[in-house]
Formats: sequence, structure tokens, C-alpha cells
Amino acid sequence: MKSLRYLSYFILFSIVIALPALLLNYYGYGNLLVSRFWLVFFFHFGLTLIVIMTVIAGQEVNGERGTQMFLAATTFKILACLVFTLIFLLKVKPDKYIFVSNFFVIYLLNTVFEIYCLLRNLRNQNLR
Repeated sequence: MKSLRYLSYFILFSIVIALPALLLNYYGYGNLLVSRFWLVFFFHFGLTLIVIMTVIAGQEVNGERGTQMFLAATTFKILACLVFTLIFLLKVKPDKYIFVSNFFVIYLLNTVFEIYCLLRNLRNQNLR
């Protein structure tokens, strides 16, 4: 049941992150976004969703292994982002500064949300 609650929070959070990009495109400042921005956005969206759901489901099954699952999922996320970045930079050849700013804003916001949700979930377990 916790998974559905965090899923709804995550979808709402992703919509809030997507709104500034949509507004930039609408008002003619699309040059501030990397080409194929939505590919980067949905990659991070999917990856963070997989990490959150995996860790929360794993904590529900075996709460004692929650920290290990979180570390493994975070390691997987970092490696997947590095591979994605390498392939993206080789294929698309975007402007370096725009790509770095877009990529890290999306990555950091998703990571902050992920850590917040997972720590909140761990805190609830400690109160029991």
C-alpha cells in the first residue's frame, strides 16, 4: 500500500518538474533546454520510479535489508546514468553547458525526492 502512495507523490512531483520545461518551450525559450530534453527527463523519471518502487517493496518484504537495498539501487542508478550520459553525448552531440545544467537539475531533483521518500519510509519503520 505504501508503494501506491509514493507512486502518486512521485507522479505529482514529476509533473511539477516538467512544468518549467513546458513553460520554457511555450514562451519561446526552448533554446535553454537540451535537444531531446524529454528523453533525458523520462529516462530519469523511469529510473527513479524503478529505484523507489524496488526499495519500498523490498523493505516491505524484509525491513532489515532496507539499507542494503537502498545502497544497491543508488549504485545502479548512478551507473545507469553514467552509461546513459555517455551514449547520449556520443549520439546527440548537444551543447555542453546546456546539457550539463539540464542533466544535473533533473538528476539532483529526482535524487532529492528519492532520498526524501526513502528516508521518510525508514523513519516510519523506526517508530514502530
